Amino acid sequence: MDSGLDAPGLASLDPAASPRNDELGRWRTGTHGVIYPQMASFLSTFILPAAAGAVALVLLLGLINMMRGGSPNTSQKLMRWRVLLQFVAIIVAMLAVWAMGR
Repeated sequence: MDSGLDAPGLASLDPAASPRNDELGRWRTGTHGVIYPQMASFLSTFILPAAAGAVALVLLLGLINMMRGGSPNTSQKLMRWRVLLQFVAIIVAMLAVWAMGR
């Protein structure tokens, strides 16, 4: 494929030509040819949405409890769980960002 922009060194930008692709199979090619570790892919594809979903679920349970006029102790417990799950979700997000940058 000739784009007319051939310059020395541009072939090395091709993700398929990267030596990291063959290194123990730990690297994947993402959008726009970005190469990132499989751990980052796993974190950002499965773990992070699960953590965010858990936060949303606990938040909804707390809202339902509050609208029904449920026990204040239950509301307090759900709020504590939500804060803890938000902390976990932030840690997972930071791990995913760190893993993508490696």
